[in-house]
Amino acid sequence: MKVELPENVSFIIKEIKKRGYDAYAVGGCVRDTILNKKPGDWDITTSAKPEKIKEIFKRTIDTGLQHGTVTVMIGKEGYEVTTYRIDGSYSDGRHPDYVDFTTDLTEDLKRRDFTINAMAYNDESGIVDCFEGEKDLEKKIIRCVGNPDDRFKEDALRMLRAIRFAGVLGFEIDEATRLSIKNNAKSLSAVSPERIQVEFVKLLCSDHPEKIRQAYELGITKVFIPEFDIAMESEQNNINHMYSVGEHIIHVLMNVSKDKCLRLAALFHDIGKPAMKTTDENGIDHFKGHPQKGEEIAKKVMKRLKFDNATIKKVCRLVLWHDARPKATDRSVREFLYNTGEDIFEDLMKLKDADMLSQSTYKREEKLALIRDYRTIHKGIIERGECFSLKQLKISGNDLMECGLKQGALIGDTLKELLKMVIDDPSLNDRAILLDIVKNKK
Repeated sequence: MKVELPENVSFIIKEIKKRGYDAYAVGGCVRDTILNKKPGDWDITTSAKPEKIKEIFKRTIDTGLQHGTVTVMIGKEGYEVTTYRIDGSYSDGRHPDYVDFTTDLTEDLKRRDFTINAMAYNDESGIVDCFEGEKDLEKKIIRCVGNPDDRFKEDALRMLRAIRFAGVLGFEIDEATRLSIKNNAKSLSAVSPERIQVEFVKLLCSDHPEKIRQAYELGITKVFIPEFDIAMESEQNNINHMYSVGEHIIHVLMNVSKDKCLRLAALFHDIGKPAMKTTDENGIDHFKGHPQKGEEIAKKVMKRLKFDNATIKKVCRLVLWHDARPKATDRSVREFLYNTGEDIFEDLMKLKDADMLSQSTYKREEKLALIRDYRTIHKGIIERGECFSLKQLKISGNDLMECGLKQGALIGDTLKELLKMVIDDPSLNDRAILLDIVKNKK
């Protein structure tokens, strides 16, 4: 098969080969090209040692000389060029204690994680595929290179990466690799939360977020998000539902768009249910207060996995308000926008849509119609420029002080009181009217 190499990649390979060394595009870029996907980046592997690469190219960055990697700069683009190597033991479960450089491409490919990532290519040799990666692509299989136990002992994150690739590509994990993940899952606890977060988000934002079910079945989620395992094992006997809490969460993940915060909100929206579950005398389950509990758990888990504060804040707001059901009136929706913040309104509606589509069919059309009403009312509020936040209020704290109010809590309390009045009656949002209200209250 002919792989179309980008001009810069082809140039780097040719320049290295001119000096008598071998060089190939390697790894994910070869895999993606075979799958007719556009590679995110292009990595190059070579028999030339780092110091030779630095001699060949004018502009280089010492990215990881101890592991044989130099970044070659062409214009503003950087390309990692790494010497063929044989890794030593992995005592830290991530980095080899030492590397030995080699001139044998096959030895270099042996150390890679999965067969589909262990292929190399240049225009002279074509695809070099020592471990039947192309066959595994055809069969849609994720399979470790060599002994999976060895690959996972080298880097335990590879277990989550296997599931992530299954989600991104829509592949299945081969049986030996599955069994090894199940046997070695606990070792994922030694991996940094930052690295787990990256792979987990890629899984959640893939075309097949339902592969999280496999992460649960193989013992992966138990290591870094045991709250999800509890949800998977929590039934909900209620006319509005037809799945367990965990299965409902999975279906919401599948029904919501591939946005990071939305997928995370889908994951956490009902995760507070097991803790809040009560069962009445008729055997019906209820989950009063689960959004508040879900917000608490979401914050705890995302901090554990070292998410940034902006993501944590937005996801928690979505979780907290996902189950709110204001009346379909202008006034109620204005109040809803005040409580939630208008910036997350559309994401909330998307989450609500996905939530309803993942419940039982009981009153489904009625529930979806209510969400459509919210959107229609919201559109009208925005088009009319109606006020639902302090920043839209036609009066400020300075105006209140000019009216004689003392600086402090009274200013804030008065503004909130005025906003409540304006939410009730948008026609009051006029500076003169609001000033009169304040003066008459003095």
